[in-house]
Amino acid sequence: MLPTSSAVETHRIDITTSDGHSTLVTKLAADGIALIEGVHDQASLLDLARSLGTITQHRDSTADGVTTIANLGKVGHRSGFAGFSTDALNPHTDRSGVPNPPSLLLMACRQPAATGGECIAIDGQAVHADLAETEPEAVHALSQPRSALFGGAAGHLGAVFERSADALVALRLRLDELAQFAPEVTRWLPALRNSLDRHAMTFTLDTGHGYILNNRRWLHDRRAFTGHRRMYRVNLEPLPRLGIPAGFTLDIRT
Repeated sequence: MLPTSSAVETHRIDITTSDGHSTLVTKLAADGIALIEGVHDQASLLDLARSLGTITQHRDSTADGVTTIANLGKVGHRSGFAGFSTDALNPHTDRSGVPNPPSLLLMACRQPAATGGECIAIDGQAVHADLAETEPEAVHALSQPRSALFGGAAGHLGAVFERSADALVALRLRLDELAQFAPEVTRWLPALRNSLDRHAMTFTLDTGHGYILNNRRWLHDRRAFTGHRRMYRVNLEPLPRLGIPAGFTLDIRT
């Protein structure tokens, strides 16, 4: 069951208001996600990113750290490049195949799709709590070290739910051909997918709108689309003083 539109609205922030930035930081620290307004071009996107942390380079980004995500035809049919197609994407965290994925993902809409292309975000903290209550064996299997390989042969061998030294849980997941799972994990993938569906939040983005999410807590994907949808993406590490955690705690608020 998808959350109601009112649930989506609780995450919306106009960053152009006098208290927009402080509200954004508070929202990211507490909930790990914010839907933003007021990002009209790459310059404003970069200004926002730099106010939150240090931009990290992506395989597909330009020198300033911005990746333009649009349909590139044949490129989008290559393994690991589905984002550059018009296809729907599986739920995933960004850069799951590297040892230390970026903590924050910032996306902004330059041009919406003609049809489709809705964004989907899924709270990994809620998924973990759901499975811990309904399928505790699944959580155990999904938390085992070296139980999942992300990014192909040269990728990262880890787990879907990884414990860190500071008692946080960090989420890492992709569900495409560049993910391989140990047999004890594979048997629980249907339960995981069902939980992902239960906690999916769907929303649309107009020009100048976007979202920021904690990449160690939230997954994201999109629906298939038609037209010339164009998005900007930036990965970054938040400033330590902002108090944005690199993951989530095991107790979820009701």
